[in-house]
Amino acid sequence: MGYKVAVVGATGNVGREMLDILSERGFPADEVVALASRRSVGTEVSFGDKTLKVKALENYDFSDTDICLMSAGGEVSKEWSPKIGRQGCVVIDNSSAFRYDSDVPLIVPEVNADAVKGFTKKNIIANPNCSTAQLVVALKPLHDKATIKRVVVATYQSVSGAGKDAMDELFAQTRAVFVSDPVEAKKFPKRIAFNVIPHIDVFMEDGYTKEEWKVMAETKKILDPKIKLTCTAVRVPVFISHSEAVNVEFENPITAEEATEVLRNAPGVLVVDKREPGGYITPYEAAGEDATYISRIREDATVENGLSFWCVSDNLRKGAALNAVQIAEVLVNRKLLQPKSQKAA
Repeated sequence: MGYKVAVVGATGNVGREMLDILSERGFPADEVVALASRRSVGTEVSFGDKTLKVKALENYDFSDTDICLMSAGGEVSKEWSPKIGRQGCVVIDNSSAFRYDSDVPLIVPEVNADAVKGFTKKNIIANPNCSTAQLVVALKPLHDKATIKRVVVATYQSVSGAGKDAMDELFAQTRAVFVSDPVEAKKFPKRIAFNVIPHIDVFMEDGYTKEEWKVMAETKKILDPKIKLTCTAVRVPVFISHSEAVNVEFENPITAEEATEVLRNAPGVLVVDKREPGGYITPYEAAGEDATYISRIREDATVENGLSFWCVSDNLRKGAALNAVQIAEVLVNRKLLQPKSQKAA
């Protein structure tokens, strides 16, 4: 007998991706339910070769559901995830609502799958920020090899990280530039077409943005609280895939060749680094792919034991939907969750 899975936020970018990935990876689900707000009821979404009609989250009974993939934003999650968890359904939440809760594991399966056992406290597991997910996949094998002291990262984040309206805005502004129409900025504080914006999420008192703070706090929780990290998060006019320029300082010596070998053998990582024109991965090529791609691995001569590299991943997949489904697979493969239908039988 398989599992019953609900996807909340099924009409959004990440929700649709979750449905696609559940189907692609052959997740052992006997039934998949698409849920969203009342205004989306009756909307049709694809699940493999099937079409699902969206139901209302407000009226749904989770008592016979095993896993809920939650991708409806922080406010919805704060209200609903604890209620769903109390009905015995494990929530894998894509928002930031529970990432910093000490009773909620924050999981990237390639990095800290063992920590998933802590889900029983609240029946909630948190997915990290999209930028954090790809970063820690790249950092974990290097940390195991040479122990990371400090990380400096600049992110180049695609507009899909801000939702469908943001993607529409980039398209509309780009078209407006070509036909000499007025360029309107609604979703972003400044024009995004043919521009970059060094501002994602709200500003905090120390001058960092919330997005930058998330990357710093989450990396420490997932990987190692002793790591020092600073981040600059930038929105770029790319539809899908986040890129990161990463500089790392280690406790112990590590050469570029050693780092390349370590990363080639790491789970979830693909190294494409030919040191020639085009011998690296760009966001366009990473879109629709599951891997975290690493290129431009080189030694940093300005510090002892320093490396720099370029890191690219599809933010809707590894940064969100894929990671959530992988967490569900950990629960299943490690036999941490029995289907309710099996218990009832």
